[in-house]
Order: sequence, then structure tokens, then C-alpha cells
Amino acid sequence: MGRMRVLLTGAAGFIGSHIHTALLAAGHEVVAADLMLPAAHGPDAHPPAGVSRIDIREPAALDAALRGVDVVCHQAAVVGAGVNTQDAPAYAGHNDYGTAVLLAAMERAGCARLVLASSMVVYGEGLYRGRDGVVAVGPRTDADLAAGRYEHRHEGEELDWAPVPEDTPSRPRSLYAASKVAQENYATAWVAATGAAVTALRYHNVYGPGMPRDTPYSGVAAIFRSALAAGRAPQVFEDGGQTRDFVHVSDIAAANLAAVEARLPGFVPLNICSGQPITIGAVARTLAAAHGGPDPVTTGGARPGDVRHIVADPTRARRILGFTAQVRPEEGLVEFASAPLRGTAAAAPIG
Repeated sequence: MGRMRVLLTGAAGFIGSHIHTALLAAGHEVVAADLMLPAAHGPDAHPPAGVSRIDIREPAALDAALRGVDVVCHQAAVVGAGVNTQDAPAYAGHNDYGTAVLLAAMERAGCARLVLASSMVVYGEGLYRGRDGVVAVGPRTDADLAAGRYEHRHEGEELDWAPVPEDTPSRPRSLYAASKVAQENYATAWVAATGAAVTALRYHNVYGPGMPRDTPYSGVAAIFRSALAAGRAPQVFEDGGQTRDFVHVSDIAAANLAAVEARLPGFVPLNICSGQPITIGAVARTLAAAHGGPDPVTTGGARPGDVRHIVADPTRARRILGFTAQVRPEEGLVEFASAPLRGTAAAAPIG
């Protein structure tokens, strides 16, 4: 694979910075861009060396950044489940409008390859099976959650979760999820209209060194890690039996490098995961033990919009991209228990 010129958006972020390092190590030329939103980087942050402050919602800035670019690796996004519905304009503006502006600019520049950061959240509740096969489930009721009935049921029986393949229909359950589905839809339509190529990497629960500290938009691994660093017990919702797939940020970077170099045709969505399911309770216990306590506390409460089980099927990424995660969650989480986190402005607006 020859040297390519890659536009990397969100290059100063948690995931983007690891991808930046991986692309450079592989010998590619990187045009690194980041808006440096206060919610992600703090109120007075400046772009690190080698990264330009670029707003992907500005066509002129993109036209300049895209000169001579072979492929775009698009990581820039407002992330997290959102605090309330007032966050909707920020998600739509940065994630969806920004992606639309980027796609239009890529066509003007003659750049026909995009690697898009998508997410497991597009799947909503995940995939469940009963005695007669797949069962479509909706949100759990407040009454069931209050009574400690956390598992999905069908005709009175608990359902088993199953790994989610990429052809599972999108059913977003949060503002962030809605924005990621919209990004994929714009990308799919762009491919159909232009004959270009998009590889959409659906990240599962990403964690690792440099992850933002606990904010209202943080993932659960950062929330647990921040609690332990402050000497507080991690608070585990429900009964801790919620199942997820935690994938190390170094594996996310490796998957992006593989997608940049693979030149897959058309629109190709791929689960990027460890392939090693783990419960939220086990994550909290592993982090607490490695950190030296305090032990987690299971609260029994539930957060609005939380899903019970969402676990990926890694088969397609292994077959099409040749990607297999190298870091097992049991090992990566032990390392993460003492890994450095990045500070953010926890109270900063995301718009």
C-alpha cells in the first residue's frame, strides 16, 4: 500500500489522536483538523502541534484542507448520549450538517473515499431471541425497571441477547444515536449519487489512555475510572448484568488504518469491537480491583434511555477488513485503571 494523503477530522480528540499516531507510523501524510470544542478539550485549549483548527461546517476551510487528499477519516463529532433535548441542535449541527458539508466538499475536491466514525448506538436496543427466533423489542417500561425486572420479556419469558450483525435495522434511542444514523444515511446517499466509497466503522464501547474524564457526556468506563481516582465507589446501575463490548482505543486506531488502506467499494458498515462481551458489573469490579478500591456499589436504579444488552458480531470486520481486536477487555481494563485521562470542561455547552 502506497503512501496516501489523509484528511483526519477530530484529530485532537481521544480517538482521533490515536488514529493520527497510527496513520503517521504507517507512513501516510496526514492533514489533521479539529475544531477544539470546549466540551471536549476545555475552554482555553489550543490545537496540538500538527493539528489545524478547522470547522468542517465551513465549506471554504474544507476546500483548502482537501487539496490533494486521497481519503478522509472522519472522526469529528459531538459525542455522548446527550443531557436533554436542548442538545439536539448541537448534534444535528456538528454531526449531521457537518458531515453533509464534508461530503459536498469531497465531491468538489474529487476525493471519493471516506472512513466514517459511526457507533453501536445505531442499533438501539440490540438483538434478542426467543423460542421462535428474533424478537423485536422496545424500551423497557418504567414499571418493570422500578420493580427490578431488567431483562426484556416476550410472552412472559425472558429473552436472550444475541450478537448484533451489521444488517440489523437502525433504531436510535438517543440524540447522539439519531445523529449517527443520519450521518450514515447521508453517506449512503452520497455513495449512490457519486459512486464513491464509504466504510462506516461502528465503534462499540471505546476506552483507553487519554479518555476524557467524567462529564455528562462520558462513557461508563470514564465515569467509573474518574470515581475511583476521586476515592469514590463506582455506581453501577440496574443489577450490573448489562452486557456490552469494550474495545481498546488502540484497536480502534488499527481498524481505521486498515479501513484507510483497504479501499472497500460502496457503503460498507462494520462492527468494530473486541468480540469479548463483558457485563457492566464486571467492568466496574475489574477497574476497582486494579485501582485498589473502593469496591463498586450496585444501585438498582436505571437511567432513561439505557439499553439492557448491546453486543456486536465481529465476523464481517474480520472477513472483509482483516481486523481482529488485539486487546482483551480483562487486560485492557486493568491497564486503564491507572491510565492518564484528559481533562475537559464538564460544564461547558456542547453547541
